[in-house]
Amino acid sequence: MSRRSCSLIQCLLPLPLLFNLLMMSSLLQTSQGDVGTAAQYSPPYLPTACYNDSASQFPSNNMFAAAGDGIWDNGAACGRQYLVRCISAAVADSCIADQVIQVKIVDYALELTNNAPSASGTTIVLSETAFGAIANNSAAPTSINLEFQQ
Repeated sequence: MSRRSCSLIQCLLPLPLLFNLLMMSSLLQTSQGDVGTAAQYSPPYLPTACYNDSASQFPSNNMFAAAGDGIWDNGAACGRQYLVRCISAAVADSCIADQVIQVKIVDYALELTNNAPSASGTTIVLSETAFGAIANNSAAPTSINLEFQQ
């Protein structure tokens, strides 16, 4: 019997396709979502661009946000849920490590400029409760960099 030799590529091809795909995806995966910036805004939260004066729009845990131009989508963002986490900020130790929250979009950030001057140009503007859940308010950051996904 003769031994059959093969090139590196020929020898790897018979490996299960699932194994190859898992290996490649683990090497290429660096982020779970998109990256953007966030600010916070304070009450009063009503009226909103999405639901006007209805207080029932707010989740009971007060984890809600206003969408910036990048995700507003001409109002289609209203009601969308996003997972967000703080990844960095200009002020050291601002982020609460590995803290991920879910927020509901209830407003349009450009309509908040009087209530949140730092909101201009941000991806998302978080309620005080939501911002405080992922960033240390004691560090007093005005904005943070975050990772988010719908």
